[in-house]
Amino acid sequence: MKGRSVSSSETFMTHRALPGDTNAAGNVHGGVILKHIDLAGAVCAMRHARGCSVVTASIDRMEFKAPVHVGELMMLKSSVNFVGSKSMEVGVRVEAEDLFTGNIRHVASAYLTFVAMGPEKKATSIPPLIVESKTQERRLQEATLRRAARRAERQREKQTQDEMEQSSIYSPEELF
Repeated sequence: MKGRSVSSSETFMTHRALPGDTNAAGNVHGGVILKHIDLAGAVCAMRHARGCSVVTASIDRMEFKAPVHVGELMMLKSSVNFVGSKSMEVGVRVEAEDLFTGNIRHVASAYLTFVAMGPEKKATSIPPLIVESKTQERRLQEATLRRAARRAERQREKQTQDEMEQSSIYSPEELF
């Protein structure tokens, strides 16, 4: 399978924060920001996978840095950082622009993992990633470390759950 470059799937989306997106203080709800992050990440992932849909498997390191206010323009920039055989990590950066002053600030960031789905609604293989710059190479290395940390965390959680299920103290229903 021929690889795809990071630049071929980079995505830039915007959304103007309207009153329906905000709370009583005039700040955009975190859930609204998450919805747009997921959408921007999914579009980027689909552009990389081409020919198949993607599903969100996880959201990592969601960080809200500053509020987005009603009337501001949210700008979402997403790019593929890492590609495995059937999944990929996409980084999304959210900036808010005050349309009156032109002031732009970084308001949120997240890493999302998407799984490519074939026509049978089963995970399918995707093209490898071609990095084209030192920044993309750094992001790939950082994403590789995050992937290893996620796997180690899942193994620890599974081991803890298995141990709890084997003890008479907890029943499987009490684990969640």
